[in-house]
Formats: sequence, C-alpha cells, structure tokens
Amino acid sequence: MTPIETVQSFLSALERSERDAAFALLADDVVYQNVPFPADKGKAAVMRTFARFEKVMTSFEVQWKNIAANGDIVLTERIDVLKGPMLHLDIWVCGTFEVKNGKIVLWRDYFDLAQVTSKLVTGPIRKLLGMV
Repeated sequence: MTPIETVQSFLSALERSERDAAFALLADDVVYQNVPFPADKGKAAVMRTFARFEKVMTSFEVQWKNIAANGDIVLTERIDVLKGPMLHLDIWVCGTFEVKNGKIVLWRDYFDLAQVTSKLVTGPIRKLLGMV
C-alpha cells in the first residue's frame, strides 16, 4: 500500500470499529498526539488511550476534505465525528502521519481546542433536543 492508502485504511478500520485491523497498521514504537496534549509513545499507550475513548464514544466517522502525501508523510484535512450516548462532536482536524515500511510511526492531529470544548458542553444539550 502507498502511505496514503495506509492512512485511509487505518482510519477506515477505526470507523468500522475494527481495532485489531487498525492497530495492525501502527508501528510498535508509534507516536500519537492530539496537539496540545502530551503524546502517547508506543502501540500499547495508544491502545490504552483508545480504550478510554470507547468509554464515552460509540462511533467514529471521518468526513474527508483533503489528503496529500510527500514521500512517507501524509497530510489530512477532515471532519471527525465522534458520537456516544451524551456525546456529539464534529470537529475539524488536520493530521500528519508518517508511514515507514507500511506502518504508521507518527500520528499527530491538530484541532481547535476552544471549538472542541464548546461542543463538549453543547453536545449533550443538542442531543437531548434532537438537533444532532
């Protein structure tokens, strides 16, 4: 697979809740970071983070805007939609992925923290009112 195909396959597997297929595309020493939060280092740390996410999130969807590659570096612009019983986040995200030997070694997402905070507060209200 090309680096773009690797990233698309990874995010697609997450959308389908196929964690094993998704995590098989991560290098053992992967670095994952949601900027500005601290990075997870290593596949086991990423898996623990996703286990915490799954406590409040029941579905994940990617709405692609743009994707481009320069060698092993893949840049994505997307809307990530995260849903749960009292959660609805649709957030703009730009991601940087580095792919080596078919595995993701770096995954760094950038998003507007103020927007996410606002949507975390209003999401449950919007869900209760049937607005999402």
